[in-house]
Amino acid sequence: MIVPMKKVSLIIMGDKKTETLKKLRKLGMVHIEITEGSGERLNELKEQISLLESAIFIVENKKSTDEKEITVDESLNIAREIAFLTEEKKNCQSEQIALNSELERLKEWGELEPSSIADLVNKGVDVSFYEMPKTEYESLDDSVKTIKLSSNKNSVKCLLIKSEHEGEILTFLNNYKLELPQISTEEMKQKLVVLGDKIKSIDEKILSYGSCTNALKNAIKACEKEIEFEIYATGMADENLSDDNNRNVSVAYFKGYIETDNLDKLKDTAKSNSWGLIVEEPTQEDDVPTKLKNNKFVSLIYPLTDFLGAVPGYFEYDISGWFLAFILIFFGIIFGDGGYGLFICAVAAIPIIKSLAAKKTVSPTFLLIGLLGLSTVLWGTLTCTWFGLSPEQIPQWLQNLSIPVISNVYEDRIWHPFWTQGDVGLTTAQNLQIFCFSLALIQLTIAHIKGAKRNKSSLKMLGDIGSILQLFGIYYLVLSLVVNPEVFSFGLVISGIPIGAVAIALIGLGFVLSFVFSNYEGNIVKSILASLTNIVSVLLGVVNVFSDIVSYIRLWAVGLAGAAIAATVNELAGPLFGNFLFMIIAIVLLVFGHGLNMILNVLSVIVHGIRLNTLEFSSHLDMSWSGHKFKPFNEQID
Repeated sequence: MIVPMKKVSLIIMGDKKTETLKKLRKLGMVHIEITEGSGERLNELKEQISLLESAIFIVENKKSTDEKEITVDESLNIAREIAFLTEEKKNCQSEQIALNSELERLKEWGELEPSSIADLVNKGVDVSFYEMPKTEYESLDDSVKTIKLSSNKNSVKCLLIKSEHEGEILTFLNNYKLELPQISTEEMKQKLVVLGDKIKSIDEKILSYGSCTNALKNAIKACEKEIEFEIYATGMADENLSDDNNRNVSVAYFKGYIETDNLDKLKDTAKSNSWGLIVEEPTQEDDVPTKLKNNKFVSLIYPLTDFLGAVPGYFEYDISGWFLAFILIFFGIIFGDGGYGLFICAVAAIPIIKSLAAKKTVSPTFLLIGLLGLSTVLWGTLTCTWFGLSPEQIPQWLQNLSIPVISNVYEDRIWHPFWTQGDVGLTTAQNLQIFCFSLALIQLTIAHIKGAKRNKSSLKMLGDIGSILQLFGIYYLVLSLVVNPEVFSFGLVISGIPIGAVAIALIGLGFVLSFVFSNYEGNIVKSILASLTNIVSVLLGVVNVFSDIVSYIRLWAVGLAGAAIAATVNELAGPLFGNFLFMIIAIVLLVFGHGLNMILNVLSVIVHGIRLNTLEFSSHLDMSWSGHKFKPFNEQID
């Protein structure tokens, strides 16, 4: 159920903001409707979170089992230290790159000592190093004094001794001149060793903070709570009023929401603190948060809806129970293989057993996964589908557990309904299609029953009844057009009842009721005019009902595709079980193939199974999943 809420407006003195918010946070019951804030403190907290996140990113892979418990301030100091060390490491690495690049440039010149060359220049011997093409070297004037250091067929390395009259002659050689380093190559190598030791020391220091990872994460949560506080404190509206003595009085106020059951506690707190409190019923225009409250079994669906970010609006329906029931069915059909179901159950059982052994609360996520596995095992049992094996490879006792009309054991058999004659009948595949369409009829009918129940005090309920009649009529139309037109013909008569004619009548009557009453708001004429105004949408609505029912065939189609992939993997691996070497390849192929198939099935559940709940089912409920979670302002750090 969606927990009933009250809209509250709190009025306080302007200088009591911080004090009031602290008391409200301690009360922990009010969802405050303020989304913006400002101020230096808010920017400072955001910078702190950015700093902490950077520190976590650096030390995450260095996480230690020996976690330390430290304060938020200590965590921030550690984050600053990590940032400083990281920057220092980057500088050292940049210097390493520069030195290595310089050594690479000079490696063919051997050991160079710039200070010795500088001494020669000071003594009047101006020498320079050059590397030039061999042809250029050989074309030098004889007056140019050089000492050849080395050469190959393309270039020459030489030392040139410059005289007073050779400046102009040598200008064209500047492109070949070696730029001497600032320090000697030997000093560079020594400096690289020092930098390497320094980087190693920095890494060890950063590694030592691996035991603070959880503390850093907790510090982020604490900063987020402080940001929340600052947003409320700075985003609260202010008004300047005049008292009886014409003195300016600052008043602050804000709106929020509280569970109806907790309203008395807020009233008592407001009274004891002299707060002004206005209580109202939420309206459709209000952005009311949603809190769901269900029993433990239905609540197992919450990990999935949280993952999807699917929250019903406050004025919408809580379909958690139906969502869970149908997703279990859809999951079982899409995976379709009892062997896969056993594997899923085993995966879920491991953490469940560990939690029970440690006397800890079992995560709802693993309980949900276990339920999905059991659903798959059940469907695999009913259809006799196990690891993609053919029916003759499956033990007889498992075959006997299956339901014949949908079992793979009887996939070549034709099933003859009691009203058919001769060879007219249904295949196992068609029986499965009928099952999927029947699921559509049940789920979509439930949607309109919920709508009729909500509108029971209004003639608008007749519009929902009309939609139900259309569903039943179009259901038979789908069976005739998609499954088998001979078995489900429009001329079919059972016990004197013309089934086809009844189906058409249901569609017609349902359309009329829906057309007249679906927009009813107290006036039938206005309701009809509203339908006429949107006549195209109304007509397309009938087509949409047909397509919504047909879309449930995706369950059968996706399950069939998964079964085909599993069978193909078995066929490819089967012939390899001849000798030991090929047996290993076969096992790898089986594990890879079936593993890939299971991954594809998971994606299929997300794309198809969840879609049927959040789109087809929800559209018939007029649900848009436009809600957001109820988050009371409290001291608890998530």
